Amino acid sequence: MDAGQTDGTGQTREAGGPSASVIQAAWDDPKQANIIYHDAEADSYDDKWSISFDDRCIDYARDRFVTIAGTTGWPYPSALEIGAGTGFFLLNLVQAGVVAREGAHVSDISPRMVTTATRNAASLGLTVAGRVADAESVPYPDASFDLVVGHAVLHHIPDVELALREVLRVLRPGGRFVFAGEPTRYGDVVARRLSRATWWATTRVTRLPMLRDWARPAGELVASSAAHALESVVDLHTFVPAELAGMARRAGAVEVKVRTEELTAAWFGWPVRTFECAVAESKLSFGYRMGVYRTWQRLAAFDARYASRVVPAGLFYNALVTGVRAPEARP
Repeated sequence: MDAGQTDGTGQTREAGGPSASVIQAAWDDPKQANIIYHDAEADSYDDKWSISFDDRCIDYARDRFVTIAGTTGWPYPSALEIGAGTGFFLLNLVQAGVVAREGAHVSDISPRMVTTATRNAASLGLTVAGRVADAESVPYPDASFDLVVGHAVLHHIPDVELALREVLRVLRPGGRFVFAGEPTRYGDVVARRLSRATWWATTRVTRLPMLRDWARPAGELVASSAAHALESVVDLHTFVPAELAGMARRAGAVEVKVRTEELTAAWFGWPVRTFECAVAESKLSFGYRMGVYRTWQRLAAFDARYASRVVPAGLFYNALVTGVRAPEARP
């Protein structure tokens, strides 16, 4: 459908995109907002968040898994990622040897994200099944998987406890779930304030005559369509660690554990990410990117070894949670 055509309801719409009325309605419908926003982001999401499927992100995904769940059970014969996005977490866990290469499945509420995830899998030589799925009603039979994972997904789901019940339903008895990258309540407040301050400072400094070539082109600073503006709608929750653990237990999980990470690493990482979004891409060299990554690694290591001993868990940015479906009682 070309720009200016209608979607059957008399509403004009951008080429390939939802109508203005559908987008407007999504402001009051978080699930629809997630579909529209993530469909719009699918082709550029990996670049936006520096997602890759090389050693850097393989190590990151494996380390997050080990931090909360250890190394027992590797490789898991079958695994599902819910809210998979472009496949970042599961595909890198497969490459790390956490999940068997033949047993991976991805799902997401966004059809275009599922397409991107399966395309990424194919580019890595992996055969991964994909389904469009609502995390509150997962379209798989009971006891289908040995492992369910997700990264930065729970905070997008309206009813987190219901989603965790679905996760436990599709796990086999004794199967495990692992979710990482979930924002804590207080860590998120600090990160957002640092990001806003960085954006304000960077966009003003790059207006100076001697720094104008650092400014990102004006057109790139504005969302390419109304769909991208829904980013402010799709983030529904932040978590208090003890409350997140309580949700998992009420859903029926056993052996529940919650950990948090990234204090100084988040204080560094979020302003850097914001700075990168505000300046011209051509100014960000490979050397710069590797320097940023190594600095983040050192700060994350400091947080894990030292800060975690004295700083309350709720002040760290990222929450990780794991739990197990109770094994069946022996007769």
